[in-house]
Amino acid sequence: MWVCSKLWRVRTAARQWRRLLPASGCHGPAASSYSASAEPARVRALVYGHHGDPAKVVELKNLELAAVGGSDVRVKMLAAPINPSDINMIQGNYGLLPELPAVGGNEGVAQVVAVGSSVTGLKPGDWVIPANAGLGDSVIQNASNSGVGQAVIQIAAALGLRTINVVRDRPDIQKLSDRLKSLGAEHVITEEELRRPEMKNFFKDMPQPRLALNCVGGKSSTELLRQLARGGTMVTYGGMAKQPVIASVSLLIFKDLKLRGFWLSQWKKDHSPDQFKELILTLCDLIRRGQLTAPACSQVPLQDYQSALEASMKPFMSSKQILTM
Repeated sequence: MWVCSKLWRVRTAARQWRRLLPASGCHGPAASSYSASAEPARVRALVYGHHGDPAKVVELKNLELAAVGGSDVRVKMLAAPINPSDINMIQGNYGLLPELPAVGGNEGVAQVVAVGSSVTGLKPGDWVIPANAGLGDSVIQNASNSGVGQAVIQIAAALGLRTINVVRDRPDIQKLSDRLKSLGAEHVITEEELRRPEMKNFFKDMPQPRLALNCVGGKSSTELLRQLARGGTMVTYGGMAKQPVIASVSLLIFKDLKLRGFWLSQWKKDHSPDQFKELILTLCDLIRRGQLTAPACSQVPLQDYQSALEASMKPFMSSKQILTM
C-alpha cells in the first residue's frame, strides 16, 4: 500500500495483518521513534480519484488517520512494491477495483506503531505484512525475468526441478540469460526460439513439462501449451499482453491438457490463516538457507513516485520498483 501509515479497524485487527518478525528481531526504525498517540495522525499517500494513466492520475496527498480505537492497529508502511496488478487497478482494467478515490498498492511491509486495548497477537515494533497481502520433473514459464518468474526459478531449483524459462528477445539477452541461470534456471529461451520446429529436439534430453505458468496470455500462452506433456496443466496468473488465452482444440482433446486460473487474493480467502502463515514460513526458510533471494529492485522515495510508475511500465524492465516511506 502506497501510504506512509495506515489505521486498520476491524472486529479483530490482528487478523488483517500477519506478523513477519517480532519486535525483538526487527532491523529497522524502532517503534519507539514513532508516536503511539491515540490522536489523529497526518500521513502521506499516493491517491487516484479516477482511472487512467498512472503517471497522470496518481497524486501524492496528505490524509488524516482517525484516532486509534480499542480494536485498531496503526502501522507505518516501510516499503511497498509497484506490481503489474497495481498498474492495472489504476488503469481500471483489473478484475477487482476499489471504490474511488483509492490509495494505490496492495502489498508491502509495515511496522506496528500502536495497538488498541483489545488487540492481541500484535504489539508495537512488530513487522507485518497484509493478510490479504508436488510439481512435475520440469516446469515451463513465460515472463521468466519478472519477480514471480525469478522466484519460480529459485524455488524449483530448491525442489530439484528443472525449469524452461521463456523471455522476450532483447539487445542484452545474453546478460539476462546469465543472470537467470545464476539463480538456478536450467534453460532460458526467447519467445521466437519457442516457436521453432527445432524445439522438438529440445525435449530429447529432458522430460516435457507437466506444468506451465502463464502470466502473459496471447500467442505466448499458446506456445506454452504446445510444449506441455500429455495430461499437463497450464496455470494462468496474469495477462500482461492483455490478450486472451487461445487453446488449440486438438491439444485439449488429444493431449488432455488442463487450463487453470490462479488469483492470490482468492487463494487467501479459500485457505486458513495458518495455511498462509505456513506458506510464508516456508519461503522464509528458503531465504535463510540462501535458496531464495529478492528480485532486482530499485528503491524510490515516495515523493518520486511518478518516475517509479513510469519505470514500472517500461518494456524490458526487470527491476521491481519499491516505494520507500
